[in-house]
Amino acid sequence: MRIAVPNKGRLHEPTVKLLERAGLRIENGADRKLYAETVDPDVTVLFARAADIPEYVADGAAAVGITGLDQERESGTDLDELVDLEFGQCRLVLAAPEDGEISEPEQLEDKTVATEFPRITREYFEEQGIDTDIIEVTGATELTPHVEMADAIVDITSTGTTLAVNRLAIIDEVLQSSVRLFARPETADDDKVQQLTTAFESVLAADDKRYLMMNVASEDLEAVKDVIPGLGGPTVMDVAGSDDLAVHVVVDEREVFEVINDLKAAGATGILVTEIERLVE
Repeated sequence: MRIAVPNKGRLHEPTVKLLERAGLRIENGADRKLYAETVDPDVTVLFARAADIPEYVADGAAAVGITGLDQERESGTDLDELVDLEFGQCRLVLAAPEDGEISEPEQLEDKTVATEFPRITREYFEEQGIDTDIIEVTGATELTPHVEMADAIVDITSTGTTLAVNRLAIIDEVLQSSVRLFARPETADDDKVQQLTTAFESVLAADDKRYLMMNVASEDLEAVKDVIPGLGGPTVMDVAGSDDLAVHVVVDEREVFEVINDLKAAGATGILVTEIERLVE
């Protein structure tokens, strides 16, 4: 199975780290290399531009691809979305000069909109029933209203800072995007693809979770259970050569600070907190 992943930019490093956490460490993946092996002999990685990944998957050059929802929607490939990988969040927004006359999408009837995402933009205005002239640009989209190339823009933003610096105000949100795992509909149910999906889901499930281990005297067990019911309840085991019990539980990271104090008060000792790499639910 071949996985297409971003070869550079802000999505590259998070994607590589996700693969490693899922158990697919990349080997021989030197810079500028198009292909790389992983620790699984049946899985290889194809490095490509994020915008090209949907086409690689649609054409069969890769079984699955990791890229932004905005890139897949713009490609028009109609792939199956398997997992929202929950990074690379951004918004595609409609914006116009903050001191101009346009403050609503309807005011762009018969006006010009510049964008790097002509397909998404066209679909947005068609759904709104607004007739606009859409021009495609390949960079510096936010400058086009100030040089009289366009009346408004549709562009990607994460924080809105660039738009504010260029004196542009957001009129409407066109699309919320994040990085997803995509596959062709006919291969989405393949065993290896499903194995990869499960691996990614287990990494996401482990985020913001911590594994707690502790010793508890038998008479304190119920008090400890009341403090942390845990993920499906705690695991309780005998401790060899001792009357104490070993209690293991998964808790949310944000609860750890207070839970540890409550555990100590309930009689738990030898409390150990560890991170979780993967959690298969």
